[in-house]
Amino acid sequence: QVQLVESGGGLVQAGGSLRLSCAASGRTFNSYAMGWFRQAPGKEREFVAAISWNGGSTSYPDSVKGRFTISRDNAKNTVYLQMNSLKPEDTAVYYCAASGRLKSFAPVSSVLYDYWGQGTQVTVSS
Repeated sequence: QVQLVESGGGLVQAGGSLRLSCAASGRTFNSYAMGWFRQAPGKEREFVAAISWNGGSTSYPDSVKGRFTISRDNAKNTVYLQMNSLKPEDTAVYYCAASGRLKSFAPVSSVLYDYWGQGTQVTVSS
């Protein structure tokens, strides 16, 4: 079992930056690929970024590529999402998730993730 706790959300102006963190419990953090997803009001959950267990593989959708960077520190059991050049359309609740099934990959589908955090709100004002 893995418990995930996100932090770092908040209110930022368009063009600004935020860094989200997701701290995982347990001693097997490096057994999981990690991902970030987001959900805006009235919209479906959307893939944002993913990273394999050793950081060797990452995935991003076109909507955030070049602006967001996912990274992880296995010694700290933490995955990060650096978000730059934020836009109002990035406003959403951001969730981190852990996938034990495809740890050597950077899965983009939410159905491949086994554990989810509670989410952290990111609001980008125009």
